[in-house]
Amino acid sequence: MEMNGMQRVTKIAAVAMGLAVVALAAACGSSGSSGSGSGGSTSTVLTGAGSTLVAPLISQWEPDYNKSAGITITYGAVGSGGGIDAITNRTVDFGASDAPLSSDQATACKSCLQIPWALAATVVTYNVKGVPDKLKLTGPVLAAIYSGSITSWNDSQIASLNPGVNLPSTHITPIYRSDGSGDSFVFTSYLSAVSSDWKSKVGASTQPAFPTGQGAEKNSGVAAAVQATDGAIGYVAVSYIAADSLDEALLQNAAGNYPEPTTKGISAAADAVTTIQPDGSVPLVNPPASAPDAYPMSTYSYAIIPQTSPKAKQLKAFLTYAIGPTGQAFGPALGFPSLPSAIVAHSKTVIAKITT
Repeated sequence: MEMNGMQRVTKIAAVAMGLAVVALAAACGSSGSSGSGSGGSTSTVLTGAGSTLVAPLISQWEPDYNKSAGITITYGAVGSGGGIDAITNRTVDFGASDAPLSSDQATACKSCLQIPWALAATVVTYNVKGVPDKLKLTGPVLAAIYSGSITSWNDSQIASLNPGVNLPSTHITPIYRSDGSGDSFVFTSYLSAVSSDWKSKVGASTQPAFPTGQGAEKNSGVAAAVQATDGAIGYVAVSYIAADSLDEALLQNAAGNYPEPTTKGISAAADAVTTIQPDGSVPLVNPPASAPDAYPMSTYSYAIIPQTSPKAKQLKAFLTYAIGPTGQAFGPALGFPSLPSAIVAHSKTVIAKITT
């Protein structure tokens, strides 16, 4: 990774301490105002909930934005599915999801806007005693592992990708997110793109019916389950790899290369996929072979905002900060590359649609 491991451990540890507090605040719903800002003026509170992938970045925005704008941001990292539910029910001011709204979710959310505000990746991690970091895997092999047809680490399909690596006969235990998760959506979208069998039998979803393995809640739960189980394999947001000292698998991209999930690899995917869908999403998984350095499980994370909100002014200001140079400057140290200029321009256009 591009960041010193201990530096990122420190940053994510601070995130973990704060999330337990802000999750409670977000679950309590939107609050009109709370306390006083500098000079005795009333300070607005914006509550949000959702993606655990983007939580480390939001945790950096919270104190910085409060200091500069006098606005308190509280965020509950409850998973993308929970964030979509919360904003649909209007118990928070904004949601966050790494999966774009489905057509049914968009209808239920009633004129919600989705705004790309962070660029990151989902990463495959594993724990196999005696096996080094950066084992190579292809999408079809990964799909076979999660479908239950590859069950041991010394399977010939894994061994052929990693010549010279002494692979044990340890049983493979797939770990997946049990809660509604944008990381699950990214992971299964990738598997669906590279495996027709996976696409027809399981498909892409925030909460898919995995054929085998065991579930764990949130990125932290998957990371803990992988660490606790010899032979385990799982998937987590990129910022959790160094934070929890996890081994990462290198996935083969469409060009046949095995790029690392660094800011360079994620940015290469974003540069290769520039088409904005009618719903405002920009799917990045499995970018074309013309992008040899692109990491294949890259993703945007989206802020989900009601088009009409009593806090429209405050939301527009916060979102403009988040996608702007000040907010994006916190990203690279945590594994989030800065947003491409075309996406920033698009997001500004969508933000302008928010009204009271």
